[in-house]
Amino acid sequence: MSLRDATRGRIDRSRPLQFSFDGRDYKGFAGDTLASALLANGVHLMGRSFKYHRPRGVLGAGSEEPNALVTVVRDEARKTPNLRATQVELYDGLVAHSQNRWPSLAIDVGRVNDWLSRFFPAGFYYKTFMWPRKAWKSLYEPFIRRAAGLGVAPKRPDPDRYAQRYAHCDVLVVGGGPAGLAAALAAARTGVRVMLCDESAELGGSLLGDDAARIETLSGPEWVERSLAALRSYPDVTLLARTTAFGYFPHNLIGLSERLTDHLASPPAQLPRERLWQVRARRVVLATGAIERPLLFPGNDRPGILLAGAAQTYLNRYGVRVGERVVIVTADDAAYQAALDLHAAGTVIVAIADLRAEPSGELPQAARRAHLLVLPGSTVLGTEGGLRVRAVSLSDTAGVLRQFDCDALLMSGGFTPSVHLFSQSRGKLAWSETLNAFVPGESAEQERSVGACRGLSDLAEVLADGASAGSLTELPMPQFAVQAARRAPGSYLGPLPAGATPARQKSFVDWQHDVTLKDVQLAAREGFQSIEHVKRYTTTGMATDQGKTSNMNALAIVSQDLSSPIPRVGLTTFRAPYTPTTFGSFAGISRGDLFDPVRTTPTHAWAAAQGAVFENVALWKRARYFPHPGEDMHAAVARECLAVRNACGLFDASTLGKIEVVGADAAEFMNRLYVNSWSGLAPGRARYGILCREDGFIYDDGVVARLAADRFHVTTTTGGAPRVLGLMEDYRQTEWPDLKVWLTSTTEQYAVIALQGPNARRVLEPLVSEIDVSAAALPHMGVARGKILGVPMLLFRVSFTGELGFEINVPADYGAAVWERVHAAGQAQGIVPYGTETMHVLRAEKGYIIVGQDTDGTVTPDDAGLTWAIGKTKADFVGKRSLDRPAMKASDRKQLVGLKTRGGELLEEGAQVAAKPGQKPPMELVGHVTSAYSSSVLKAPIALALVAGGRARLGQTLYVPMPGRDIEVEVTSPIFYDPKGERLNG
Repeated sequence: MSLRDATRGRIDRSRPLQFSFDGRDYKGFAGDTLASALLANGVHLMGRSFKYHRPRGVLGAGSEEPNALVTVVRDEARKTPNLRATQVELYDGLVAHSQNRWPSLAIDVGRVNDWLSRFFPAGFYYKTFMWPRKAWKSLYEPFIRRAAGLGVAPKRPDPDRYAQRYAHCDVLVVGGGPAGLAAALAAARTGVRVMLCDESAELGGSLLGDDAARIETLSGPEWVERSLAALRSYPDVTLLARTTAFGYFPHNLIGLSERLTDHLASPPAQLPRERLWQVRARRVVLATGAIERPLLFPGNDRPGILLAGAAQTYLNRYGVRVGERVVIVTADDAAYQAALDLHAAGTVIVAIADLRAEPSGELPQAARRAHLLVLPGSTVLGTEGGLRVRAVSLSDTAGVLRQFDCDALLMSGGFTPSVHLFSQSRGKLAWSETLNAFVPGESAEQERSVGACRGLSDLAEVLADGASAGSLTELPMPQFAVQAARRAPGSYLGPLPAGATPARQKSFVDWQHDVTLKDVQLAAREGFQSIEHVKRYTTTGMATDQGKTSNMNALAIVSQDLSSPIPRVGLTTFRAPYTPTTFGSFAGISRGDLFDPVRTTPTHAWAAAQGAVFENVALWKRARYFPHPGEDMHAAVARECLAVRNACGLFDASTLGKIEVVGADAAEFMNRLYVNSWSGLAPGRARYGILCREDGFIYDDGVVARLAADRFHVTTTTGGAPRVLGLMEDYRQTEWPDLKVWLTSTTEQYAVIALQGPNARRVLEPLVSEIDVSAAALPHMGVARGKILGVPMLLFRVSFTGELGFEINVPADYGAAVWERVHAAGQAQGIVPYGTETMHVLRAEKGYIIVGQDTDGTVTPDDAGLTWAIGKTKADFVGKRSLDRPAMKASDRKQLVGLKTRGGELLEEGAQVAAKPGQKPPMELVGHVTSAYSSSVLKAPIALALVAGGRARLGQTLYVPMPGRDIEVEVTSPIFYDPKGERLNG
C-alpha cells in the first residue's frame, strides 16, 4: 500500500531509490528520509521499546524521535547503531535494520516483559537482585549487562576519517528556520562574518513544510530559496546544513558536528565522514525552534500515533500521508493546520478532539468551514490496535463516549521551546504560564534567543525577532510582509482527564525508556522530590533522547503529586551533547598512532642508530641509556656516569619546556609568579626558579635566563611545560590583565644539547664563534648569544650534573647536525652520549630534585631545602601567604634528606621509612624514599627521601621495612658528591 501523495513534497521523483529494511526491499525517492520512505510504503512499525519490547512507530519527524532507532549497515566495519530513522537520509542501496527485537520485529519474544510489567516498576533493579548475594556476579550482573544498551556496536575498527576545524565569526546563527534565516540575512547585510548551521539536510526549518503561509507573496519554500540565494551571494557567509550544534561552551565557543558523507551512496574516499567545528563567535543567535509536546493518555504509544506537526512535515516535505483515516487530539491550534493540509491531500479527518472547551481561533474556524468534525472539550480514554493503531475512544465533558476507527492518531499538547543550548550557556531560564514551558531569561553570554525557542509562534513576529537579533548595527531592520493564519497558543501538561472507569492501558511519558505515568507517580510517592532524582530513579529523559519529548510532562506529574509549582520542581540539566554525536567526530585524527603521538627530539634517529634504549617521558620518547655490546642497563649507566665525572658527556635536553616571557612588565610578571626575585637579575644571567601553587607547594622548577630588560627565557620540567604555560596565561588574563607581557611557547623551537664534564670547555671552545666561553667571560649561570659551527646559538653555562656544563640551544632544524659535530669533536676528550637514567643518577649525587619524583604535591621550597631561592624582600608571589602559615613552618614537616644503607643495599623507590625496627602493620612511619640509585663514582648506593623533621635527624639511624627484614639507613645530607660545588668550575 502506497501513501505517497502525487504532487506534494520536496522529494525528487525523477530519482527513485532502492533500499531495504529488515531484509525486505522497498522504494523511495531522493530527498526522503528512511522514516518517510517507510511510511510511504505503509510501514509504521519501525522498532521495539527498550524495557517492555512494545511495538513502536515514529513519533516525530526530526531529532526529537524517541522510537525509530535503527542500525544502518554499509559493511562489517560501518555498522552504525541508534540512528534516528527520521534523520537517516535515503540513498540508493541503503541497508537498515530495526533494533532490540528477537527473532523479528513483528514477533518479539521480549514482549513477555510487557505482560509481566507489574513486576518491573520504576526502580525495581534497586530493590531486586539483593539475594542471594553470591548470585550478583554470576547471574544478575551478566543478565543486566546483556539486557542493557540500545543497538549493537560494530566490532571492527572504524575505517573512516574525521576532520576537525576551528573558525571565528561575528555572528553564528544556530537553526535555519524562519528566525534563523532572518537573523543571518540581517547580519550579512552589515558585512560581517556570518555562519548559519542547521541539523537538517536542508536549511529552512518549518517553512519547508509550510505551503499555506506567504512571505512577500512567496510560499514558505520559495522564500527559503530566495533567502539562501541571497546569503550565498555574500562572500563572508558560511552555510552549514547537516550540522548539529551540540554544545555551548564558555566565551561563545560552540561545538558543531557536520555530517559530510553519510547521505551518499558511494562516499568519495578523500572526504572525511564528519567534521567537528569549534566556532568562536562575537554573537550567537539561537534559533533552535520548539518541539511539539505529546499527550499522555492510555495506549499513547502504538504505531500510527504521532505528533501532528510530524504528520504535516511528512506530507508537505516528503509527500507522504501518514494514514487514510486520521483522528487528531490537540490542545493547540497548530494541529488544525495539519488537519487542513491532510484533508486537502485526500486523507479522511475522522475527528478533531480539542481538549479546550471553546477553540475559536482562525485555524479552528477554517477546520469547521472545511466541514471537519471538531469535538471541543474532549479527551482520550484509550486506543486499540496491535502493530498499528486501529481505533480511539473519546469522551466529552458530558461523559459521552465515542469510538472512532482510524489508522493514525495525531496529537499536539503545545510546544516546548528548545532551550538546551541557552541553558548550557549558563543563561537563566524563566517560566511562562502562557506556554506552560521554560523560556530563555537572562543571558550569560553574548547571545540572543529568537523565534519559537523563546516562545513566539506568529510568523511575522518570528521573522522580525530574528532580524533584530542578527544585526550588529543600527541599520533599519528589514520588514517582512507576511500572510499567515495566526495560531492561538495553547498547551497541556500531564495526564489527560480519565473517564469514570480508568483504562488499564499504560500511559507513556518517555517512549524511549518505557517510563509510564505510574512510574513517575511512584517515584513521587516514594519520596523523590528533586527532578534529578526522579530522572535517575525512573530513567525518564536519559540516554539518546535527553527528555526532548518527555521532560515537561514528567515535571507536570511530579508537580501535581507534590502539590508544588513546576518552577519550584525545577528542570533537569541539559548536558552536552543534547543530540547524539559520534565518538569519531570528537576523536578526529587522534586514533591509532596519533592517539598518543610519538614525540621525538632532533637527535632521535642518531640515538636509535647508536642502539639507545628509549623510555617515555611525558609526551616524549627519550634515550634512557646507550648500551655497548654485552652491557645491561646498570653497566651502561655506570660507565656513562664515570665518563661524565671524569671526562665529558653529551645529553639531549631538548624536551625541557621553554617559554618566552616578553614585555615591559616581564620582570614584574615573573616576580609575582615565582618565589625568586627577578628585578635585580642582569641581562645575560640566569637563575634557578621555583614556581609554587597558591597553596605554597612546589609546582615546577627550571632555569630562567634574562635575555634583555624585557625578555626572559623560562625553562620548565619536561612534563610541566603545558601546565606552566596554562598557569601563566591564567594569571596573565584573569589576575593581572593590566601587565604588558606576552607568553610564547618555544619548546620545539630549540634543540638543547647539554655538554657536561671537566673536559666540556675543551670540546666546545674550538666550535664556537662570536662568543667567549672562558670561565671569566661566561661564569656559572651565565647566558650569551653566539654561533656554533656557523649556526646561531643561545648558550647557557648551567649544570644539572654538578660538573662544568654548557647547554647549547640551536634552532631545532640544526639540532641533529650540531649534535653529531659536537660528538665527533669530543672524541679526543673521551666524550660519551648519556641518557635519562644517567642524568637521574648524576643529579641525585648532587641532591638536585626532580619535581614530581622528589616532590609529591605537598612539598614546600623549605621542605626541599630550597629556602635560599626565595626572594627575601619580595612583598608577594604566588603561594607566599600559604608559606607564612604556621603549619608550613612546622619542624616536623617532611624534609628532603639523603639516605645511606649500612649494609650496602640498594633501596626501592617508594619504600617507607620507619623510626623503629621490627614493627608490624599498622606501622609508625616517618617518610618515604623518593629516589634510589647505585653511584659508580661513590661506589655505593644512595637515596633521597622525604622524612619528618629530616634535617634534625642527620646522623641518625632509621629503618626501611621490607618483606622479612628491616634495612638500616643513616640520614645524611642530600648532597652526596662535591658538597662545596667546586667541580662546577671544571
